[in-house]
Amino acid sequence: MKINGTHYRTIWLKEGNPDVLQAIDQRYLPHEFHIEDMRTVEEVARAIREMHLRGAPLIGSAAAYGLYLALLSPPEGLSNIWEYISSSAQLLLDTRPTAANLAHAVGRVLAVVEKEDKLAGMTDAALREANKIAEESVQHCRLIGQHGLELIRDISKKKKGKTVHILTHCNAGWLACIDYGTATAPIYAAHDAGISLHVWVDETRPRNQGSNLTAFELLQHGVPHTVITDNTGGHLMQHGKVDMVLVGSDRTTRRGDVANKVGTYLKALAAKDNEVPFFVALPSSSFDFSLRDGLREIPIEERNPDEVSYVFGWFNGKIYKVRISPQGSPAANYAFDVTPARLVTGLITERGICRASERSILKMFPEAK
Repeated sequence: MKINGTHYRTIWLKEGNPDVLQAIDQRYLPHEFHIEDMRTVEEVARAIREMHLRGAPLIGSAAAYGLYLALLSPPEGLSNIWEYISSSAQLLLDTRPTAANLAHAVGRVLAVVEKEDKLAGMTDAALREANKIAEESVQHCRLIGQHGLELIRDISKKKKGKTVHILTHCNAGWLACIDYGTATAPIYAAHDAGISLHVWVDETRPRNQGSNLTAFELLQHGVPHTVITDNTGGHLMQHGKVDMVLVGSDRTTRRGDVANKVGTYLKALAAKDNEVPFFVALPSSSFDFSLRDGLREIPIEERNPDEVSYVFGWFNGKIYKVRISPQGSPAANYAFDVTPARLVTGLITERGICRASERSILKMFPEAK
């Protein structure tokens, strides 16, 4: 993706200084562009927990690099390296409980580190695996874009070239990954292929990842879009103004239940009622093949209620925090909900498109049996 004509990934090792991990600090977007430096595993964990960076594939990659940083500069006088590695891994795992990519990435790095018996070898192995995870994410997202492009192309043909209207929820874009995005990858591919399309962008309360991040991405890429309130999607579907819903996933079970940003379930219900196709775009690292029943088994993160009670906005060149609910009124902040497989038209993965069913998913990923 490009910002003001310059290509960026969301996370990288600092050029000329691989001891420093750099990432786009999403808290300031879309009004300011900041790059954050991280030098310790504690700084990476804080960035994930406080959502300086967010999005399932991105936090997985960040956690992988976090373990590399932990090994790069262990505490002086350390007597038990494995205890230190395990505690660093747990620190990262505790930051965000819902996204499957986080545990997937940490597990991969631990697996290669465990094969080494010296610190230098462990550090090199962690770095190689973190780089591999990042590159795989980029390629998986690119392939998701190519498979999803065909869905959009089919709708365009049926509409005889008229504009295809797509509704998104939250940010499942380049900023949530390393490049391309998941749900946005087909959108960018279709736009670049010359297909006329328009995106309805859910603002996605309470942190407004849609209006702040997705809209920012689409604007930078030149994709026609309109920001809407979260509750507008059903109205648009009722009036034939949505041709497909396209969202991402933080964790998907082996039978196709999808955990995504809270509010996704309501969009799926509205799509089902109005016969609008509802697709979920996700890489294989977002599957949790150990789970079957998403509603019962997927842990749902509850975040600080201040995210509901306050909003951030831009005024006279500064970002301000403003309270919107009465002082003293309690708030609840469930970060995700689960959309049952029966409401999902299909899953777009790097290997192709499958139905949201255990049989179809395992046919595409037979190694998960």
